[in-house]
Amino acid sequence: MNPIPTRSDPAREAFSRQAPVFDALDEENALITWVRERVRQRVLALYAPGERLLEINAGTGIDAFFFAEKGLHVTATDQAPGMLEAMRHKRALRPDLDISIADVPFAQLGMFAGHDFDHVFSDFGGLNCIPDLSGVMHDIDALLRPGGTCSLVIMPRNSLWEWIELFRGNFQLALRRRHKGGATANIEGVPFTCHYHDPQAVQRHLPGYVRLELMALSALVPPPHLLPFARRHPGLVRTLERWEERSCRWPLLRRWGDHYLLVLRRPHR
Repeated sequence: MNPIPTRSDPAREAFSRQAPVFDALDEENALITWVRERVRQRVLALYAPGERLLEINAGTGIDAFFFAEKGLHVTATDQAPGMLEAMRHKRALRPDLDISIADVPFAQLGMFAGHDFDHVFSDFGGLNCIPDLSGVMHDIDALLRPGGTCSLVIMPRNSLWEWIELFRGNFQLALRRRHKGGATANIEGVPFTCHYHDPQAVQRHLPGYVRLELMALSALVPPPHLLPFARRHPGLVRTLERWEERSCRWPLLRRWGDHYLLVLRRPHR
């Protein structure tokens, strides 16, 4: 099981500090928008109005409110005070939406026992903030109804764009995902450890689940942190988008994105 994060958890502090500018950063980055839309397009095919969705590490609620607008009953969790404050502010502006907000860290998802969610969702690498996914996956299994789905966007241990850095002599960036114990990330001046999880390692924690989707995100298309490069080469990026849409599920590529989307269905039992 995962250790319960303390209130001094550096990842919690880092994302809390970023909360005031998080939505603006998201809106200004076309590469983030492209990835987010691809994820939404895929998972919306599985969701239906009236179903119950649990979002883990919901941030400022960008996805949570989107899904609530589509008619889902959303429970949005996070543990960063700044992110929770942003979500509560949005909820006050949209009292018509069926969305509840909970200050719940990864290791305490068991508090929702008995709720029977239809779907669990986690976007943009929130699960990369913990080294061991066994506890989270155990709780997801306990919370999902039979036939329910979990859709997870996670950073794998290999990224094609980062391996390219080998040819530029940037060995630290190229190999950081391979380090045992994770690699140091820095947000708003707060360093914390980022851990990388390949899809086969994630799926091992949910034996018997049926894989509905495994697709690379930002494998050929530059990842969001390369926005300056994308702005200099818009024609190239449009071409890479078309190629990634065609090839993102190829066995040799789908594990080599900056992120990947893994969708699993809980068996009927």
